[in-house]
Amino acid sequence: PGQLVGYPILDLQNYGKDLHAYLRLLEESLVATLADFSIVARRREGLTGVWVEDRKIASIGVGVSKWVTMHGFALNISPESLPPFLAITPCGIDGVTTTCLHHESGQHPDTQEVGKATLHHLSTKLAELAENSTT
Repeated sequence: PGQLVGYPILDLQNYGKDLHAYLRLLEESLVATLADFSIVARRREGLTGVWVEDRKIASIGVGVSKWVTMHGFALNISPESLPPFLAITPCGIDGVTTTCLHHESGQHPDTQEVGKATLHHLSTKLAELAENSTT
């Protein structure tokens, strides 16, 4: 509860066979989504996921078999998404705290609204990647 979970299943052969580019694309799509809600988020060099300052707001975990992606991302929207993170060490890094869209913006969008914004940014960036992969 309280998260938008995306599980894109894509054939990366159509996107340049570049897993790292795909991971960055997921991060950039989520950063753009959060900007729609007035949140300044970013990627962190050497780490996967999306961050607001030093707080993690989205996790990404992708598997690939024969260039087909599995798994995806989880974007924390409301506070009810946060308690499970108290029982783990996010990213395996001591001291990492998690946050959510509500805490960072004070807004209360529903999952569908956040999902529409994410789908828009993800589909736009995938189209750009596909176009660049064929040129």
